[in-house]
Order: sequence, then structure tokens, then C-alpha cells
Amino acid sequence: MPMSEPTSTAQLDHLPPARPWTGQRVLVVEDSTVQRGYLAGLLRQLAFGEILQAGDGNEALQVLERFGEFGTFLVLTDLEMPGMDGIELTCQLRERCLARYLIVVSARDPRLLEIVEGMNFDDGHIDLLGTLLKPVQLDALGMLLARAGSKAVPRTACVQPERPTADVLKQAIEMKQFIPYFQPKIAIANGHLRGLEALARWQHPQRGLLAPIHFIDALEGTPLMAGFTLLIVQQVLERLTEWRHAGLPPLTVSINLSAENLAERSFIDRLTDLVEASGVPTSALVWEVTETAVMRQLSQALTNMGRLRLMGYGLAMDDFGIGYSSMQQFARCPFTELKIDRAFVNGAAQWPNRLGVLKSALDLARSLNVATVAEGVELMEDWQLLGKLGCDMAQGYLLAKPMPAQDLVGWIKHDRRRLKALAEQT
Repeated sequence: MPMSEPTSTAQLDHLPPARPWTGQRVLVVEDSTVQRGYLAGLLRQLAFGEILQAGDGNEALQVLERFGEFGTFLVLTDLEMPGMDGIELTCQLRERCLARYLIVVSARDPRLLEIVEGMNFDDGHIDLLGTLLKPVQLDALGMLLARAGSKAVPRTACVQPERPTADVLKQAIEMKQFIPYFQPKIAIANGHLRGLEALARWQHPQRGLLAPIHFIDALEGTPLMAGFTLLIVQQVLERLTEWRHAGLPPLTVSINLSAENLAERSFIDRLTDLVEASGVPTSALVWEVTETAVMRQLSQALTNMGRLRLMGYGLAMDDFGIGYSSMQQFARCPFTELKIDRAFVNGAAQWPNRLGVLKSALDLARSLNVATVAEGVELMEDWQLLGKLGCDMAQGYLLAKPMPAQDLVGWIKHDRRRLKALAEQT
């Protein structure tokens, strides 16, 4: 496939002004001399410092080992190479601590890149920023790199992050260290704020603000999950009341429910009692559940979802498309909203297989008269595609990052015109 001209740096104005990769060391792994030079040129435009090159995975590991643990900021590798290919190199990098971040590119079947994205990178040894189809464009590369600046805790050693104990988590709940951040959901047709998703963060007294990857797995399946969820819900209700008094238009907030909570009748009673006592209307809350949560205890989950819907709450199927029976469960449950997983949204304008799943999901939701929300919108091309396909709402870094509650009013005032301009481009 012939390479196109790299995008002008003027098109990167939407990236964060602080670019953590500026002046950093990067390694390009590519067997084609022409492609290697092209990728190196893009990285120079992005203000990387030392740009190293290797012809395959074996050579790449030799280069990386010279600089020791996390001595290289980024590895950008092709998949198809003689010697050690890109998938094997990716496996090697997952097991070592030679680079902080990884981007994988290919001109082959997009499903090969999907394999890479499906690999487990939760061991903390390297972060996969994403994958790109060739020819790589400067703006798409820049958007992936922008994710490198959003990590809550930088690595200092090649070790697994410490898993919090039940006692530590119990104390954190009692001290109200878990707080909600809010990510806007934007109407694609006009750029208006339609709602928010509450995303939990841990305000750790020593480690600072921690993302869910540091605590959700330790909470899942334990009695602590109920207290954690109720703490988040209580704070959301308080924020909704404050925003109403501040004169904001009525907003909906989506909150995740775990499988155990969804299936437990007594928890649903505690949850609804909390909302009723707050005076917040039930229509202001949308409970997000995954297909996995529904399937784990199907009968109880369906019963409680029916109760919640009768009370006037919204219900959203989260991460649609991930499970084997998403369509079956979506059709049989009283959902009011369908959230399409970022795996089928991010890059859909470029990846035919993602586009196919995205279209199917939107068609299904329309046939059942259910609102649609696309997650993980980071590229302008994907935003425009969603507008053409008739998706209702979107959330993602192109629109807004998750933010503390006190920042919302300022964000609305500052970004109203930008969002309206985005809507006019769909």
C-alpha cells in the first residue's frame, strides 16, 4: 500500500499541551527501510528525542537491553517481520521492563491487530497505547500517544502493583476515599451535554489518585462492593442536588452496578431507599450493567432490572459486543440505553471489521427504540462517522476526559462552543 503524506502538525492542536513524550527515546521496529524512515519522520515531527531503529524483534531486544529497565519511552513495531515477528516481540515486552509504552502497526488483516489488543497488558510491565493500520497518519499516532499522559501512577520498577487487602479497602470506604469523577456524554447531533458517567477514583493518602484498575478487581465478588457502590451513589446524588441548585439543566448520571449487587434484592432495596431519601428523581439515574453481570445470575438479575425500570430508572447495557450473547440479552432486558464498547468505536472509520460491528449495534438499538452511546471516541474521523450512522451520544477524550465534580460548570462554559463546532462537522 503506498504511503500518504503525513498530516500537518497544525492538525495536532487538539492534543494536550503537555506531551510527556517530548525529548524521549523511542525505538522503531520495522523490516522495511522505507517504512522505518517514514515512521521515524513522524516521530521527529512529534518532538521525540533519540529515535532508534531495528529490523526485527531480535534486534529490537538487543537495542532495548542496552538501556535497562524502562530505559525507552516507546516501542513502535510492525507485525510482519523476518526473524522475530511483532506478536512474539509484544509477548517478550509484556514479560520484561525494557520500555514503558507500545504501539503496534500493520498493513495486514485488521484482525491481527485485534489479537494484540486482546492480549493481557494488566501485569504492569508495559502499556499498549493502541494499534494502527498502515499507512500511519500523524494525527492518529498523536492521539494514541496522548494516552501516555493519562496514567495515574508511573512505573518505578518491574513489579506487579500491590493488590489492596480487604482491611485497607474497608478503611478506604469508611474514610470516603473513593470518589466519583464524571465523563460527559455528548449529543452528536448538536453538541449538547446529555448526561454524565460516574467513574470511581481512589484518593489514596500516599499514592495519590488511582484509577479503577488498582482496586476494582479486589472489590469484585466481596461484601465490600455493596458499601463501595453505595458510597459512590451517595456522592453522585449530592452532586446532582448541587448542580440543580447551581442552575444547570437536568442531567442524568450513569453508575455501574456489579453482578453481585444487581442480583441481590436487599441491595436494590438499600439503593432505592438512598435515592428516595435524597429527593433526586429516579429519571436522573441510569444503572449500567454488563452482559456478564446479567448472565452470572440471570433470573435474579432480570427480576431486579425489571424492578428498577418500573421505578423509573434508566438501564444501560455497558460494553456491548464483548460477550457471546450480547444481542440475546439486550433484546430480552428492559434497557433504555446501549453503550457500544470502545473496541468497536475507536478506529471504526479506518477498520472495516469494527465498522461492521458498530453498524449492527446501532441498527439493533434503533429497531428496539433504545438510545445509543459510543464509548472511546478519540478521533475526529470516528466522531464524524458516528454522526453519519445516526448514533445518539458519544463519550471519549475527543470530547472530554473524566473530571472532578467541581470542574463541570467551568468545563461547560469553556467547551460549549467547541462541542457545537464539532457537531456541525458531522
